[in-house]
Amino acid sequence: MPNQEELALVLPEEESMAEVAAAPNSPFHEINREEDAGAAFVLESKGKWYHAGFHLTTAIVGPTILTLPYAFRGLGWWVGFLCLTAMGVVTFYSYYLMSLVLDHCEKAGRRHIRFRELAADVLGSGWMFYFVIFIQTAINTGISIGAILLAGQCLQIMYSNLFENGALKLYHFIAMVTVIMILLSQFPSFHSLRHINLGSLVLSLAYTFIVVAACINAGASKNAPPRDYSLESAASSRVFSAFTSISIIASIYGNGILPEIQATLAPPAAGKMVKGLIMCYAVIFLTFYSAAVSGYWVFGNKSNSNILNSLMPDEGPPLAPVWLVGPAIVFVLLQLFAIGLVYSQVAYEIMERKSADASKGIFSKRNLIPRIILRSLYVIVCGFFAAMLPFFGDISAVVGAIGFIPLDFVLPMLLYNITHKPKKSSLAYWVNNSIIVVFTCVGILGAFSSIRKLVQDAKEFKLFSSDVVD
Repeated sequence: MPNQEELALVLPEEESMAEVAAAPNSPFHEINREEDAGAAFVLESKGKWYHAGFHLTTAIVGPTILTLPYAFRGLGWWVGFLCLTAMGVVTFYSYYLMSLVLDHCEKAGRRHIRFRELAADVLGSGWMFYFVIFIQTAINTGISIGAILLAGQCLQIMYSNLFENGALKLYHFIAMVTVIMILLSQFPSFHSLRHINLGSLVLSLAYTFIVVAACINAGASKNAPPRDYSLESAASSRVFSAFTSISIIASIYGNGILPEIQATLAPPAAGKMVKGLIMCYAVIFLTFYSAAVSGYWVFGNKSNSNILNSLMPDEGPPLAPVWLVGPAIVFVLLQLFAIGLVYSQVAYEIMERKSADASKGIFSKRNLIPRIILRSLYVIVCGFFAAMLPFFGDISAVVGAIGFIPLDFVLPMLLYNITHKPKKSSLAYWVNNSIIVVFTCVGILGAFSSIRKLVQDAKEFKLFSSDVVD
């Protein structure tokens, strides 16, 4: 990794970027912030560095970590550890570079609060503005669908243990979760979620350690499943499974909304995001490795896309006491609401930039009614697709390949190289370009293998099925 001197701020020529940003017909031309309802309401800048840490942790450390044993089954122990560690190092480095790029633009008088505006400004291309909107929309919608789906699945697990032959199906629970999400979606700004996201951080630690304890208990019990860590026999299947697993890990580490999170910081934001990143990655270290190791150790290549389903199988005795797993399911359920809120903020900001009037009060009738209608419709659409297509593991893989890899593993390096212009002989230049090439290839192969598995799984269930396909 480059040393501090190589990462030092080197001011580039500003004229070309300033001219592009000032172009009146540019899609990312910044209007007066006082007239920008998306900035004034959803992305208000009032936060401290630790608030950014709460937001980052909620965006990254979520119940998707319960998918890590499932990802390991396509990689095995050593390759799984290698990919988990490499992704962690690369994403921390990537987010650090993104923060430097944002700080650089702010010092040049152009504080960007949206990923799409930053990318279009630095790269000087209007099509990049729309490309980032498309990718962010895919991420936000995919994660929102996944959060609602997994929350419904948590409710179903609790219900099936209380009522073995209960009549309620998965889509009933998804509908319940959707109603709650509609109510919670009315929090007006990203900054207003800071206390919720602090609770989310605590919940992630709590359910991770409970699941680890449950896995250790399952592995030591007389009903422990036979451990088999072998990979698939066919070489082609092994390759496809490996890239699907890599895509899942990428989606687990990704967030794709770092500029929007940094936008919540009270200016000047320089240096504050690094503290937030350190807080976030301390939690990541504690949770990711413990969940991956304990779950894969017990279940091996039979790991479910949700390790809670492995601990509480539909057939046979539960592998962990209900009194232990029950609180973990409740904690997961509660955190999913916070995750759904975080990943909806970009969609809400896009909607309210056009629908709201910044000259009116945030709770004025003029702004309140459109907010209620548009946000409710967005959540309903996400809930509908969650009920119709219960593919939690596959959704994570596809979103990781087509969404998180471009935004979190490619664009930050490219933006840094353009703004800071490291010398071609420097380590930073070669590290950045190597990451761009490697992860562009990984993203293409991961997208292909993830979509392939999604198509294969689509043959195994009916619409609005009550079972989540692995």
